[in-house]
Amino acid sequence: MEGFLPQAIIYILAAIICVPIAKRLGMGSVLGYLIAGIVIGPYLLGFLEEGEDIMHKAEFGVVMMLFLIGLELEPKNLWKMKELILRVGLSQVLITALLIFFIGIGLGFSWQISLAVGLSMALSSTAIVLQSLKEKNQMESQVGKLSFGVLLMQDIAVIPILAILPLLVVAGSMAPGEMESHGLIDSFPGWLQTLFIFGAIGVVVLLGRYGFGPILNWVSKTKLRELFTASALLIVVGITFLMELVGLSPALGTFLAGVILANSPYKHALESDLDPFKGLLLGLFFMAVGATINFNLIANNAAVILSATMGILLLKTLILLIIGRAKKLKLGENLSFAIGLSQVGEFSFVTYAFANQLGIIDQQNSDMLMAITALSMTITPILIVIMDKAILPKLSTVKKSDRKMDEIDQKHKVILLGFSHFGSTLGRFLRANGIEATVLDYDPDRVDFLRKMGFKVYYGDATRIDLLQAAGAGDADILISAIKDPETNFKLAQLCKENFPNLEVMIRAKNRTDAYELMEMGIKNIYRDHLDTSIRMGEDALKKLGFRAHTIHRLAKNFREYDESALEILVKYKNDEKKYISAVKLQIEQQEALLSGELSRKFSLNDHAWDSEPMKESAKEK
Repeated sequence: MEGFLPQAIIYILAAIICVPIAKRLGMGSVLGYLIAGIVIGPYLLGFLEEGEDIMHKAEFGVVMMLFLIGLELEPKNLWKMKELILRVGLSQVLITALLIFFIGIGLGFSWQISLAVGLSMALSSTAIVLQSLKEKNQMESQVGKLSFGVLLMQDIAVIPILAILPLLVVAGSMAPGEMESHGLIDSFPGWLQTLFIFGAIGVVVLLGRYGFGPILNWVSKTKLRELFTASALLIVVGITFLMELVGLSPALGTFLAGVILANSPYKHALESDLDPFKGLLLGLFFMAVGATINFNLIANNAAVILSATMGILLLKTLILLIIGRAKKLKLGENLSFAIGLSQVGEFSFVTYAFANQLGIIDQQNSDMLMAITALSMTITPILIVIMDKAILPKLSTVKKSDRKMDEIDQKHKVILLGFSHFGSTLGRFLRANGIEATVLDYDPDRVDFLRKMGFKVYYGDATRIDLLQAAGAGDADILISAIKDPETNFKLAQLCKENFPNLEVMIRAKNRTDAYELMEMGIKNIYRDHLDTSIRMGEDALKKLGFRAHTIHRLAKNFREYDESALEILVKYKNDEKKYISAVKLQIEQQEALLSGELSRKFSLNDHAWDSEPMKESAKEK
């Protein structure tokens, strides 16, 4: 279908229909966009014509994403990550490229083609991996940090890869006269093309350090946000154009510019202005990947393409498993790390096209490689969903059941379940005030580590009735669950209600929704994550604004009590959205009115007695 508007409507409709369905089925947004692309592509509904060049247009989403990633990476932080980037990331790139290179030689391809393919297939999809990690809130986990290190090294590696490819032409892969001309520098000798590439990188670095700052400063003085947004887009589009002139990856150029601008005072303004474009354009990129899967080519060469796709996925997974094992990842974490990065990445489309225009790889092989890459990018999100839903839960159960429950030789009036960051802080507070607790935790590694630190922690599953009885639940006064997992807490609440009715149960809740579930089960002592931290931050903010300490203490106490009381009312309407929203609005109005009345009471005038500074000043005057 021709024309910008009809195509825009098709893309948006496909995304609106497919992505929410994929999210609801637990498959993630990336797979939803890929499926949307397949549906509207030339081989299913046919809204896009075969051979239509949509990948080139859609790559701008990756360009935008890499620029924003670069903005988050100050050079000093890159230096701090040097061990992760060089040891983990470089190992993956070199080992994968070498193995594919030798496999290519063994299959009878020239060393030039084998090297070009090996370097290209060593790369993984930054867009897919980061999107998946963010959706699962794993960016700060060990898996997230290792994955980011590998991706960062791969992004950096694109520079030498694209610089090496023209040199392969000099090595005799094809006579210069036979090369097709697709760009400004394609007619130059290979060594000169390499110089142009490094020259373009130098221009980006110089502009980042000395050019973009004055431009943004000048524009910001107009105080017109739309003009600043236009300037941010100009930087990204301009670098993209420069990189394309020299045959270099636009995403790589904008990534470098982002890193250089990471220390700029306009960093956060650039991020906020470009972030909406990034999300939309990334979705377009994933749809383009789905739409460009050549099912006719796959059907005609099914055995070759499918075996090559599964082979590359398996090879990269094994290499990454070995690296993860060396970094002492647990089995479940290692599988997430390895399978998540096993696909071939979006930069490979760029390297294939560059190698094709240089004459290193012919058109037929280039199409085959692009089909393998697109297929691997489609399969990986499916594998991640299968792993998260079916494999990891079983692995977790098997691993933990291999170790026998500890025999509990001490019993106390307080039983504390879960001793991670939340539980350990709670346990230390109780012990500092002379209260000993029987502590149980279900993570064997954490139990061993805490014992080395001098804590008396028992290993065991808190949802087992025999273990709770052994821990003295029948005679204890209080059971405190500091466990983060809501399902475990629901099961525990039901267990205590049925078997230990006289035990006072105090349970951690992740949010209001979990609190409602626990309230309906009869649990009265519910402690929501972040509630007290949020209120304490608000107290500090009021203090800095000049409020008296006792006034703040009283207001915070009342706010907490009003909020807890509101839960008991709101739980009645949690399944009726219209009534729930109405009740929430009413509770907020009442809460604010009560707090305003509290603030205006006369005795707040004497609240300065809690403040040390006024007391010190008064003492000095005397």
